[in-house]
Amino acid sequence: MSSGGVRPVSRSGAVPWSPMPETPVSPAAPAVSAASAVSAATAASAVSAVSAVSATVDRSGLRDRVYAVLLDLILDGVVTPGERLTIDALAKRLRLSPTPVREALVQLERTGLVTREALKGYRVAPPLDRGQMEELFDARLVLETSAAERAAVTASSLLTPLSLAEDRHAILGDRLLRAAEAGDVPVSVFREYFDADWAFHRVIFENCGNRFLLELSESLSAHVHRMRQTVLRHHIDVAEALVEHGRIVTAFRSGVPGAATEAMREHVLNVRARAVADADGGDAGADAAGDSLPGAAGNAVDDA
Repeated sequence: MSSGGVRPVSRSGAVPWSPMPETPVSPAAPAVSAASAVSAATAASAVSAVSAVSATVDRSGLRDRVYAVLLDLILDGVVTPGERLTIDALAKRLRLSPTPVREALVQLERTGLVTREALKGYRVAPPLDRGQMEELFDARLVLETSAAERAAVTASSLLTPLSLAEDRHAILGDRLLRAAEAGDVPVSVFREYFDADWAFHRVIFENCGNRFLLELSESLSAHVHRMRQTVLRHHIDVAEALVEHGRIVTAFRSGVPGAATEAMREHVLNVRARAVADADGGDAGADAAGDSLPGAAGNAVDDA
């Protein structure tokens, strides 16, 4: 992996100055016109500019890769809420310079997954509280119903990828339930199920015809996963999630105006109700409902 440093940009055509011996100038020697000199200077400047842009792009790509690594560490619980994230220590661990690590942490701070304290550095953000969870679902309700309404206009191009995403979600949901019944759910199984669930929702965003809704959904996806791990600890709702996803697909297929929007609204509100009940009820509520199953590191298995 690259060390993360930016390679120095060379100035094309620049040479060290050295004195030249005095020689007579031949009157026949062609003079360099002012226009040619300007053209040469412009060309040299363009080469330098292109080199600088290339270096910037390389660094940006490295920052994005570091961001992805740190995001996985946070979402998989390798680094826990409140834990310090030291730039120098992370850079050493990743065998990089501090610059891309610092840039990746700034990017993570914008998502709310890490916080920065003056003179103390970065820490993994604490779990979502009740108010933040409510705000998250408010935002999801607006975004997802809007995306469903717009995607329904061109539902014919949506149905195939959405059905495939539904099938994969069902397969991984079944795998998760079988692992839970056996008493041990590896983190990788949770992650695959959560990824498949969000992939179903992402298909709708990708086909809603609004790039900004898609971008906003991506900014929420990390918070959704974080909520699953830090708030939803006892309720196994794979069966409910599969039924609700099926209703969304059926609504898109029906072509009835407003059907897909309403199916999505019902789904998000149901997930919200399950999440709030789980957060308020704790162990007693889950045990009384008979929905508590063993998992990995106390993670929840709520569709989101």
